[in-house]
Parts: sequence; structure tokens; C-alpha cells
Amino acid sequence: MLPYTVMLIVPTGIGAAIGGYAGDALPTAKAISQVCDRLITHPNVMNGAQLYSNLPNTLYTEGYALDQFAAGHWNLRPVHQNKIGLLIDSGTEPDLIARHLQAADAARATLGLTLTDYVLTDEPLNVGIQSAESGATWGTIGNPDSLLRAADKLINQAGATAIAVIARFPEDLPENALHDYRHGQGVDPLAGAEAVISHLIVRHFKIPCAHAPALSPLELDISISPKSAAEELGHTFLPCVLVGLSRAPQFALVDSMAANSFDRPRSTDIHRSQVNALVLPESACGGSALLHLSQTSTQIITVRENTSRMQVSPVDLGIRSISVNSYLEAIGVLVAHRCGISPDSLSPKIDRIRRL
Repeated sequence: MLPYTVMLIVPTGIGAAIGGYAGDALPTAKAISQVCDRLITHPNVMNGAQLYSNLPNTLYTEGYALDQFAAGHWNLRPVHQNKIGLLIDSGTEPDLIARHLQAADAARATLGLTLTDYVLTDEPLNVGIQSAESGATWGTIGNPDSLLRAADKLINQAGATAIAVIARFPEDLPENALHDYRHGQGVDPLAGAEAVISHLIVRHFKIPCAHAPALSPLELDISISPKSAAEELGHTFLPCVLVGLSRAPQFALVDSMAANSFDRPRSTDIHRSQVNALVLPESACGGSALLHLSQTSTQIITVRENTSRMQVSPVDLGIRSISVNSYLEAIGVLVAHRCGISPDSLSPKIDRIRRL
């Protein structure tokens, strides 16, 4: 029997009620991973600052790579272990750099992860943060070439097969935006800029990448939401990134006639045609991965309860999906789908079959 494969997406920087905070979609990922053979998801779902869960059957895949996979351009290649290169923004203060290096050493000593020597960028990255009227966020990089030069050094001199980026983020965020996020009501003000950083490296070098922002510790607030509390625990968000990247899948170009810089596909690679089901918020259906997979046999399952600042439903796009209220209900649909059972047959009433 072929492995039952599920993709779980919660887009970054849209204020999703579940998955818009510090790893609060991780319980959902853990539950879904128990009813499938392989779960494909992305850092926004799995990252919880210093909290994480190492799910053996889960493929931690950066967002740009996820889109390329869903489009059928790249395959995912499971790995036993990655060698992680640590890329640090030279605009970060020495004490913050020291804290992150301690976190990296702790991951090596306590978790047994493999890291290369680290690299500082030759210029500060000068990350900027922008937001739309809807509250959705994105970001800019003042010196993207410096980011790429540092990544190239880690790959070609240190032999890194995955990149963890630590960039100094601005702290002059709108006070109300930070307050709302800490209290479980707003959009993560950093998420959009983080995506820009990882997208750039993955698009250019075709290797796994994830980002941990460098920020000064916030003042104590005893009334913060449990959904954002993981980010209040220490000086760094790096541990979850290192754990995720340690076994993140590599990428292989599907076209066997491609340039030599791409690895050729193998029979053990995962192709988009093997994705049995995709689960995502019902209001966030405008993404590339969903649009591509909607053209395949993948079963689309949308969750109404996971509201967001986006307002794009499958109905708006003419996409057929199974609409459910909660992730608990989605898990039930996945179990039925895996068994080859129509969810309709589990209802108390079934309509008569009709003539086409």
C-alpha cells in the first residue's frame, strides 16, 4: 500500500487564529501526523521558539520550496541528517550573537545536532518590516547580496546542507501591533520579513532554510496569551529552527534534463502526485500551493474555524473542497479518506444517487 501523505498549510503573516502565533499550530500537526504516513508542512506550523516537537514522519519544508513542490517543479527528498550552517546578521549586537551561539552549542551538546562553523554577514542585513491595512505583514532586506554571500560561504566552504539564519530585526514596531500579538489578537509583525529571508536563500541555492529573529527580551507582561507565550521564554527563537532543519528534506528538480547544478530525481523522492490530502484555513485559499494542488487528485480540506485576515475561500476560486468546522473534524475526514470511505457515508442521512 502506498504511503498516505498529507500536506498541512497555515500561511505566514495573515493572523491565522491557529498557526498565527508562536507554534500554536504544532498540536494540530502532531495530531495529523498520527493519522498519516507522511506529513508535509512548513516552519510557520512547526516553529515554537524554544519549544518544538520532533515528529519522525514530518517533512519540514520552507514555504517557497513547498510552492515549487506543489507546482510539480521540485521533488522532496527525505534525509537522515542535515549539516546546518548558522548565518548571523553582522548588525546584531555582540551579546545577542553570544546568546545565539550558546543556543547553537546547546543544540549540539544536548540534542546531538550537526552544525558547521558559523558565518557573519559582511554587511548588516538591515531588515525592514511593512504591513498592509488588513494587518498582513511583509518585509524587506537592505543588503540581500550580503545574505547570499554568507550562505554561499557556508555551503561551499563549510559544507552546509541547510541554512539557519539569524537576522537582527527592528524593535520600533507599532506598540499596538506588538501588544495585540502578545495577547493573542493580532498578526505576527515579524512573519512576513522572515519569509522573505528564507525564500531568497531557498530560491537561489535550492537547499532547506529557516529563520530565527534576533530581538532584545521583552519586558515581563503577566497577562500575555498562551498562544504567544513560547516567544517569552528566553533570549532566542533558534532551537526549533535547528531541530526542524536537522531533518528537513532536500530538493530535486523534476526535469531530468535540467542543469547539472540540480540533483536528478530518485525513485525514493516524493512527488506532488503522492499528496493525498491538503488541509488549510478556509479563508486563506489564495496561495500558490493550493492553486497548483487543486488541479490534481489531492483532496482539499478547508477549516472554517481557523479564521485569518485573508478572505479568499475555495468557493471564490471555484475550487472543490470538503469544508469542515475544526481541525478535529478534519482529522476525522482524513481517517475516512485514508480508508477509502466517503465522509458522506458517516452521516445519519444520505441523499439518493441522482442521474447525471
